Amino acid sequence: MWDYSDKVKEHFFNPKNAGAVVDANATGEVGSISCGDALRLTLKVEEETEVILEAGFQTFGCGSAIASSSVLTEIIKGMTLDEALKVTNQDIADHLEGLPPEKMHCSVMGREALQAAIANYRGEEWADDHAEGALVCKCFAIDAVMIEEMVWANKLRTVEDVTNFTKAGGGCASCHEDIEAILEKVLAEKGEKFDPEAAPVTKKPVVAEVKGPLTNLQRIKKIEEVLESLRPALMADGGDVELVEVIGNTAYVNMTGACSGCQMAAMTIAGIQQRLMEVMGEFIKVVPASEMKKLVNIEVA
Repeated sequence: MWDYSDKVKEHFFNPKNAGAVVDANATGEVGSISCGDALRLTLKVEEETEVILEAGFQTFGCGSAIASSSVLTEIIKGMTLDEALKVTNQDIADHLEGLPPEKMHCSVMGREALQAAIANYRGEEWADDHAEGALVCKCFAIDAVMIEEMVWANKLRTVEDVTNFTKAGGGCASCHEDIEAILEKVLAEKGEKFDPEAAPVTKKPVVAEVKGPLTNLQRIKKIEEVLESLRPALMADGGDVELVEVIGNTAYVNMTGACSGCQMAAMTIAGIQQRLMEVMGEFIKVVPASEMKKLVNIEVA
């Protein structure tokens, strides 16, 4: 699917500072599991100097989201809060030696979580709630202010660029016209003209060749093969995973052994999902089998 740098792989397979910081005095939460990515950043800040002594993360999302969260905690440890506020999403991506264009929004999420945590420590109000009328992308709850900021900071020029950096427009696409209007406005302020036919500033990722759509039987077989390849690593930590059901492009799994109830279970499932998409060349959603039971109960009711 995407071409990941060695740094991204390193921070995904061996994340730094995963989990909540004990006795944290600053917490920042951004994103939403329903949108596919969520991050909870916790910090331990020395009161006299405002130096960040410890940083930890709990991320639900893809490999890039986990890697971005991991490297962020490494970047900010030892910084003062004012220094940390200067860290940009591009700094996060640069420390990872680059991210695929479609995954740049993961670095933006890390930056926002950091801002939220620092605001929390200082007793200030930080919220990603959107004023009525300011919401542009309803699918991913992205407002005009965020889009404008990303266009300015990252020299974005196309709707595709905006989607890559913010996820806005990546769902139903009904907001594309509004995104174009924002691009036209910001570029005009910079003395430039918006060109709807312009090439994106971000390069298109290399997509794995897919030889036609998979049948459900082929999909189940592929999923089983991937789970089997991941099983040794899970069993080494006393855990395991079993495939319960595949409905369309959704795989329902049970985490067993030490993986059952583990605070890192969501991260493990996200890693399995990322690996499946890379191998199969199609979108696969991996969710706990308990969610399937809830769905059945709702339908029956």
